[in-house]
Amino acid sequence: MTKLPVPPLTALSEEQRAQAQGRFAIIRPALEDGVTQAFIARTHEIPPSTIQRWVKLYREGGLAGLADQAVRRDKGKSRRLPVEAITLIEGLALQTPPRSIASIHRQICIIAKERGWPEPGYDKVRQVIKNLDPALTTLAHQGAAAYREEFDLLYRREATHANAMWQADHTPLDVMLLDEEGKPAKPYLTAIEDDYSRLIVGYRLSFQAATAMTTALTLRQAIWSKDDPRWSACGIPTVFYTDHGSDFTSKHLEQVAGDIGMELVFSKIGVPRGRGKVERFFRSVDQLFLQDVPGYSPKGYPEAKAVFTLPAFEQRFRKWLLEDFHHRVHSETGFIPKDRWEAGGYVPRMPTSLEQLDLLLLTVAKTRRVQQDGIHFQNHRYMDITLAAFVKEEVLIRYDPADMGEIHVFYQDRFLCRAICAELSDRKVTLKEIEQVRTARRKQIRAELNPREAMVNRYVEMHHAPPPVPKTVVTEPAPVEARTKLKRYIND
Repeated sequence: MTKLPVPPLTALSEEQRAQAQGRFAIIRPALEDGVTQAFIARTHEIPPSTIQRWVKLYREGGLAGLADQAVRRDKGKSRRLPVEAITLIEGLALQTPPRSIASIHRQICIIAKERGWPEPGYDKVRQVIKNLDPALTTLAHQGAAAYREEFDLLYRREATHANAMWQADHTPLDVMLLDEEGKPAKPYLTAIEDDYSRLIVGYRLSFQAATAMTTALTLRQAIWSKDDPRWSACGIPTVFYTDHGSDFTSKHLEQVAGDIGMELVFSKIGVPRGRGKVERFFRSVDQLFLQDVPGYSPKGYPEAKAVFTLPAFEQRFRKWLLEDFHHRVHSETGFIPKDRWEAGGYVPRMPTSLEQLDLLLLTVAKTRRVQQDGIHFQNHRYMDITLAAFVKEEVLIRYDPADMGEIHVFYQDRFLCRAICAELSDRKVTLKEIEQVRTARRKQIRAELNPREAMVNRYVEMHHAPPPVPKTVVTEPAPVEARTKLKRYIND
């Protein structure tokens, strides 16, 4: 039998160290006081050979040598079946799709007869399969993604102050609402959470499936100051962690992040790792809010009748978020999210202007031509006095689908104005303002025309000689024929 190396004392379990200490206490008189081993054996009623072996083990390996270290390497495995048979059973159990134990048992019995192995019983096969490593079973049956979620070692990020890191995620909500056409549908929720305080700094509800563009719109709302006095969260985060979006959206997010001084971190495709804190908020939404809302339809149950429209549901959700969730003591931090975000007189870092965030808005795929009565978009008419100088010009439009009262107008990649829709916005462009800007525009055009006319006249005078004076033609008088005399006679 191969002798196992003696491990250090720190590698032993608590029971092994206690065992070694007890044996040392028995043989100590023989080691230090000269007491014979035979006397110690008679005193403790232990075979002399055992005392002799303990003394030898102590002298060779110290206190750690006195602990039992020989552990059966085949513990939990069949000692009757050969190693090849056990490996075969394990391989059959790891096939995809998973096979039943009875099927594996029948096949292994057939192979055992052919190979001359002892036939294992059903319980023996079941024991071998149950002893498989769960990580190995998960990887074989469910794939690498499921293995990563269950068994990969994670690095858990922890923010040290408010706005140090924000995390964004999406989820469909288990509630039936009435969409724009009055049909029942389930909405999607996009939320951005402050990692330090667990405060929700921005959210968006929509019937459209969540995308990276939805994240951009939600981020714009989260950064800018809110009109609601109950919601003080705002500012630029140091790190923004979000899902992987399309190249176009990612490019715009990266440009905005570089402009406002924010580090942008995209999760890997198919690996939404590290957003578990936001998912915990989604569970709170389901357990603390949705279950009390008419139309709640959890998975696996018949669809409930839709009662609320999206705007009505959003008002109810906002009231719960700002008056209930933000004032609950968080189970992990032990603090109220709103109080923790505002603690220490934190002053958030803000963009210099809202225009810095305009790249986060949706962009109309085709440009719009400015008409004499404004910009026509989605059956609405948008007007701003700045557009007076751009009639008949092509402009680019950016807008927030949750706020169609205004659109952001760009001309040649330069921000132009915010055009408003009188039907959807509280602000209006009056007739007096239009007349004033119209008059000013005409004066501007006339002022630009006059110097050009003067330049043309000057150019013509300098580079062209005066036309020659036409010569006067003097005509000679026609000769006058002499008058014949009066004929008097026939012979004349």
